[in-house]
Amino acid sequence: MTIGEIVEQAMRNGYLTPTMEAEVGRICDNASELAVEEYQSLDRLMGALLTGQVVAVPRKQFINVMEELVLTEAITRVSQIEATSDHTLDLGDIAAYALNRLPPLYATTEEGATYQRQRAKQELLDLIIQQVETAISRNLDQPDFYPERHALESDHQKDLLGQVSSLLQAYAPDYEQPVKS
Repeated sequence: MTIGEIVEQAMRNGYLTPTMEAEVGRICDNASELAVEEYQSLDRLMGALLTGQVVAVPRKQFINVMEELVLTEAITRVSQIEATSDHTLDLGDIAAYALNRLPPLYATTEEGATYQRQRAKQELLDLIIQQVETAISRNLDQPDFYPERHALESDHQKDLLGQVSSLLQAYAPDYEQPVKS
């Protein structure tokens, strides 16, 4: 995508997303010299941001507190079972099964996360335990891992590494590893 295309999209939508902002930064950082049209597009974007015609969407961090609660319960139960038997359980399968049957509890601040944890412990703890137990039961009854099933981990790791690499390139394009002597 070019700077001009990004600016046109921002003007049309009325907002500049963090991804669009990063792309503009990446283009500017990687170009030794920008074309006149690119400078004009950047000037147009700056004017639109200053007048409020385009709004920059802030980066927002959030978590699903339910993931933390389910993982804690699942780790506790799986550890107990594996310590007292010869069963090996798949923690990822158990957590995913339980999470798919529980409501998400998103928070954007520490205070919000604390509130969601307290609320879940008061109102949803029995349901969390029940879903983790059901997930464990299903995992124990599951036949051995079929050869045609492929874990997400390998593709997910490649995708994750690609995303991290892209972020590092966008935010630190001039960073170089120190040379070891």
